[in-house]
Amino acid sequence: MHRYPPIADHGLIGDLQTCALVSAEGVVDWFCSPRFDSPSVFGRLLDSERGGHFSITVDTPGTTVRQLYLADTAVLLTRFLTPDGVGEVADFMPLADDPTLPSDRHTLVRVLRVVRGTVRFALECRPRFDYGREAHALVLDGGTAHFTGATAAARLQVLGAVALERDGEDVRAEVELSAGQRAAAVLTVDAPGAEPPVPEDEASLTAAFDSVRAFWHGWTSRCRYRGRWQQQVNRSAITLKLLTYAPTGAPVAAATMGLPEQPGGERNWDYRYTWVRDASLSVRAMVDLGFTEEADAFRRWLGARLKAGGTVSGEPLQIMYRVDGDPHLHEEVLGHLEGWRGSAPVRAGNGAADQLQLDIYGEAVFAFAQARDLAQLAGYDGWLRFAATVDWLCDHWDRPDEGIWETRGGRQDFTYSRLMCWVAFDRAVRMATEMSRPADLARWTAARDAVLHQVMEHGWSAERKAFVQHYGSDVLDASLLMMPITGFVAPRDPRWLSTLDAMDDELVSDSLVYRYDPAASPDGLRGSEGTFSLCSFLYVDALARAGRLEQARYAFDKMLTYANHVGLFAEEIGPTGEQLGNFPQAFTHLALITAAMTLDAALDR
Repeated sequence: MHRYPPIADHGLIGDLQTCALVSAEGVVDWFCSPRFDSPSVFGRLLDSERGGHFSITVDTPGTTVRQLYLADTAVLLTRFLTPDGVGEVADFMPLADDPTLPSDRHTLVRVLRVVRGTVRFALECRPRFDYGREAHALVLDGGTAHFTGATAAARLQVLGAVALERDGEDVRAEVELSAGQRAAAVLTVDAPGAEPPVPEDEASLTAAFDSVRAFWHGWTSRCRYRGRWQQQVNRSAITLKLLTYAPTGAPVAAATMGLPEQPGGERNWDYRYTWVRDASLSVRAMVDLGFTEEADAFRRWLGARLKAGGTVSGEPLQIMYRVDGDPHLHEEVLGHLEGWRGSAPVRAGNGAADQLQLDIYGEAVFAFAQARDLAQLAGYDGWLRFAATVDWLCDHWDRPDEGIWETRGGRQDFTYSRLMCWVAFDRAVRMATEMSRPADLARWTAARDAVLHQVMEHGWSAERKAFVQHYGSDVLDASLLMMPITGFVAPRDPRWLSTLDAMDDELVSDSLVYRYDPAASPDGLRGSEGTFSLCSFLYVDALARAGRLEQARYAFDKMLTYANHVGLFAEEIGPTGEQLGNFPQAFTHLALITAAMTLDAALDR
């Protein structure tokens, strides 16, 4: 096994409450339980020695490994092509009968099979509870291993010709199978002292496999997209679904924490939380694809945040929450973990939760505005809370803030924040009018127009002939690619086309797009970063809307070549084409979906 595999060398499996990453070598090296934002059980991705892993690998010299998904599912196959035979491991997580009910119990199923010749597999299970801080005791009972810690417990059951051996407080095994033979390893993680799960047999595992495959086939069959990039859009939709916590409908930004934006750098954040911005923009993608239940579930979660108040930031909304709506995300440094390839510090929690980022009100209203029947979804009381928030924004929009990129270099009058405040007022006026709901329309309209005039006067640089990152600067910012998407400017407005040209010259590198230039706009952090995949897809969308279709299609097709072997994207692309940052990132996949749909529509016209 490589000490640290590339970030992109993973597939994602999950059960709609948590998820796991399986490396292309067959190693589960990231898994948190019972939720996305819980402490890790396997964390080798952040420390190869202390993190823990669950591996089923083949060490035969000359072995080639291939990994793929069963089409339109979250079932992952890792295939080992050896000189002596061909074997495979099918990884999946069974879904509960009702995934919307929170559960402490989550199961990883790993089915081994040989289709040709003979293959010898090596199995190791080394759980490390609480990010590797918690010791555990092992009880080995024939084909079952019980790992018990203070806050979590795990039970590994093996089926077939597998003899578990004690290795300290962990287990290992050698498994040799011939063509037609199967074995399985089933790991169930639960709270200590929980009732043991029902023992598995071959029939129950076959039923679980069939159930998982049928669920995903049924879910993807609801997708309305029938365009040129069906496979990529379906994979992105499945990824967004896998990253959504079913009990509340809240999507997390990514499956991981601590993966660096620059190897060895300090830009290592915890993304296992729900950002109002990311999640709100995903609503548009899910609605357009036909997944209205998921969109409505998030809107209910968002409405509940407005109702609950009590934010750490003191504002009506804060930029991110835990998946259950808890606004407290205390950030700590896990100093005992060395980080992926030495990229310390490893942070759990997120200290940016109390930042002021005014754009989130625009994205939240944008999400509500996508509802087919918001009056039914929110009711009269929900509308009053919504209207009160818009009233509050009328008094509070004109302030410096930290901006969309959560920079830690001080507050500025960020143009993107003002843009999204305009969106909040614009969509609120439309909604109140269309639904005939009580609202101070004169005040909302005046605020909307004031924002637009201010951005045109102070967010536009006559010298650069472009909209700029914040007032008084000449720095470009790719977040402004949202301007034509939101309708703030027409996609072929001369000012916008001039801005797009300036971005082409300064932020675009071989069709990949940087967020901004940290050297020109210090963000309070050391080091650099790669191109931001979200922005690269927003760039495609903007080009398509501007009528630059040949350039848009070339940029989109090229961007797809940076996906990993199973179609997943991390946050960024590094200078040599490697994926960087937390993985997989929901924001990137929702932008892929919207870019594909915009480009399809433009090409069809």
